[in-house]
Amino acid sequence: LQTRMQSLQPDPKAQYRGVYEALRRMVLTEGLWRPLRGINVTVLGAGPAHALYFACYEKMKKSLSDVFQQGGNSHLANGIAGSVATLLHDAVMNPAEVVKQRLQMFNSPYSSVLGCVRAVHRTEGLGAFYRSYTTQLTMNVPFQAIHFVTYELLQEHLNPQRLYNPGSHIVAGAVAGAVAAAATTPLDVVKTLLNTQENTALSSLNIRGHLSGMVNAFSTVYQLGGLPGFFKGVQARVIYQMPSTAIAWSVYEFFKYFLTKHTLEKRP
Repeated sequence: LQTRMQSLQPDPKAQYRGVYEALRRMVLTEGLWRPLRGINVTVLGAGPAHALYFACYEKMKKSLSDVFQQGGNSHLANGIAGSVATLLHDAVMNPAEVVKQRLQMFNSPYSSVLGCVRAVHRTEGLGAFYRSYTTQLTMNVPFQAIHFVTYELLQEHLNPQRLYNPGSHIVAGAVAGAVAAAATTPLDVVKTLLNTQENTALSSLNIRGHLSGMVNAFSTVYQLGGLPGFFKGVQARVIYQMPSTAIAWSVYEFFKYFLTKHTLEKRP
């Protein structure tokens, strides 16, 4: 839904007034499973990407907190750790995101993940999978900084003892994801344009070949949609990020608690 609703010049059959209408029309006209298109490539990339992400975050948060605030919780350390962890995460996820969004476009010419990878590589080269990497980082560094700082700040109020508390992890994760998602929507719209290379939009401005560069993409979005164009799909993005970050944090905190407890119990 987010990919479709961020389209700058959508097909008349894919012009939606809201998230519910988009979902209903997609299911009725394209089938029950269409909203899940691209889930396979997301699953393939998400495992290694998130493993690197959280491992880097925990290691850097601990090291930097000792530097900035000995024995305490430093928000600066949390923000820096989240930003650096994003560099590793996006290096893995960016190609997966390109394939996922190409598959999700209305009337996508690609029938499978492998077919999409081969076609993009053949026609646009390897660089196509990292065309939006700079934009992705520019978006995700502030996203993760806002996300982690907000999460840790809420944890201080909801769970000051920092015990395993599923309710606080879910609420803090959802709110942190919503705030970060809304704040970084303009960059997400630009990223989607670079990933999908929306033909109708580019043709309307007589742009030949492939659009590259964050500055060019920003200019294209503004020419076609003005300032409101940078917030296309914000509702879908926030609705997507809230359960996503809530689930991610609650599962992560559970395994951190479980593994730590298991390790302590094994000690003599």
